[in-house]
Amino acid sequence: MDQPDDSSAKSLPGTTNANSSGSSLGVTAPSPPELSNSQSSQHKSAHVGSHRQSFAENQRHPPPSPRSQRHPSFTQQAIQELLNHPPTNRHPNPRFVGRDWRDISLGELAPDEARWAELDTSIEDATMALLKGNPSNVVLVRESSESKTAISTFDHNDLNAYLLVVVGLAKPDEEHVQLYDEIAKKAQAQTAITLLEIQRICRKEELVTLSAESTLDKAMEAFGSGIHRLLVTNQAGEVAGVLSQLRLLEFFWNEAVNFPVIDRLYGSLLRDLQIGTQQIIAINADAPLADALLLMSNEGLTSVAVVDHGLNVVGNISTADVRLLTSAASLPLLKSSCMHFVSVILTERGVERGRDSFPVFYVNPYSTLAHTVAKLVATNSHRMWVVESASPSPSAPTTPLLQPSHPVVTPAAAPMASSGSVVGAGGTPTPPPTVVIPSSTSATSVTQAPLPSPGFVSVPSSSLPGSGISGRLTGVVSLTDVLNLFARSSGLHPSDPSEQRARRRRSSSSSVRPTIEGGRASLDVRR
Repeated sequence: MDQPDDSSAKSLPGTTNANSSGSSLGVTAPSPPELSNSQSSQHKSAHVGSHRQSFAENQRHPPPSPRSQRHPSFTQQAIQELLNHPPTNRHPNPRFVGRDWRDISLGELAPDEARWAELDTSIEDATMALLKGNPSNVVLVRESSESKTAISTFDHNDLNAYLLVVVGLAKPDEEHVQLYDEIAKKAQAQTAITLLEIQRICRKEELVTLSAESTLDKAMEAFGSGIHRLLVTNQAGEVAGVLSQLRLLEFFWNEAVNFPVIDRLYGSLLRDLQIGTQQIIAINADAPLADALLLMSNEGLTSVAVVDHGLNVVGNISTADVRLLTSAASLPLLKSSCMHFVSVILTERGVERGRDSFPVFYVNPYSTLAHTVAKLVATNSHRMWVVESASPSPSAPTTPLLQPSHPVVTPAAAPMASSGSVVGAGGTPTPPPTVVIPSSTSATSVTQAPLPSPGFVSVPSSSLPGSGISGRLTGVVSLTDVLNLFARSSGLHPSDPSEQRARRRRSSSSSVRPTIEGGRASLDVRR
């Protein structure tokens, strides 16, 4: 008896689940196609032949390069155009569009909140109030906590002057020798010193007060005349905030599209606007940091350019950097070179921001005003150094110069020589570019606190990132210069900024003043 055919009762291996699953869904699963050995061999041969043919075709006709489909890179000219004309806010602000900026009130700018200290506040507490989250960079001093009237200020310049007295580097006149001695001795004994005790060594800033209802034209005339900050009062006459030059410039940078008179200036070159000054006091990169701090205090400066032996700008030191010297452990830095301190500043900024930082504090005569203002706002700086093309700079570590008995007065090549004499902010011709590098001034005349010997190696300027891309120092453009230009372009009449600079300098110590004046003619860069 023949056996029944099991092919109808048994499923092919691997298809049982599929069939049962298909039955449960009411769908009959199709049987997989079967290939004979001859069909399989023919298919494989055809596939190999096709593959070989396509490979040969690709060799004869290679596919296009992916680079042909990429967007073209920026040309050097396009990059320079972007640098000269940085993007600004091009969306009109409904609050200001169609209005004359001169009619805007100070209260509409939201001045910075005022930080207060009393006359009996210790220097340590006042310093903390100055350095910790204080956008106005100033502490207003009042007689008591109930008062809302400022009688003085405490800022980075005053902190610098106090530090120089404590370590014995200040050189007072005969009238103040005893006062300086007493402060230095109290500091060494770690006795608390109050703001009242140092009022006579602080620089006397003119306190200019305007109400919140006052219009911007009054503030612009004051700032264009060299005033650095204004106290804004409420209707009761109490100080409600502080408006600084930088805050006002930031406003005009963000809102310029609303004010055509200001906006049209941004595309102009510094060379054509002829703003700034070409007489500059700089410090050599090899000089001790103490010399730079003393120079800023004595000359009423808020910052100084650090240059190498070719007068190329390699850094910038400001009185705001004194915050890095407020601990006893940092005092050895006073004996280090200015170049080393610049590296400390960059390292500290890198730690704060989580990446390397090399702020650029220079422009050139062919930079636009927009490029300059953008840098001032981005770096929160009071000035930009004007440089020409980089001059040869030694690649080896710099070596200390033999200090001359008189300041080094170095005429720099004028980038605008073809246009004749240069006109400053006040509209008067200025001498050709001159860079003054004073001789060492770190000798002491009062009680000096012992400074530990530095345990580090001086940093050569050529080793810092960006040190070779600046250029020879030829001038400086400050916030005062820019705001003075805005004021004059709008029909206002600010006074000559040199009057405020002279007053600021008279209120400082006079230790190195005769030496520097002996080597320059009408030099005035205090801004």
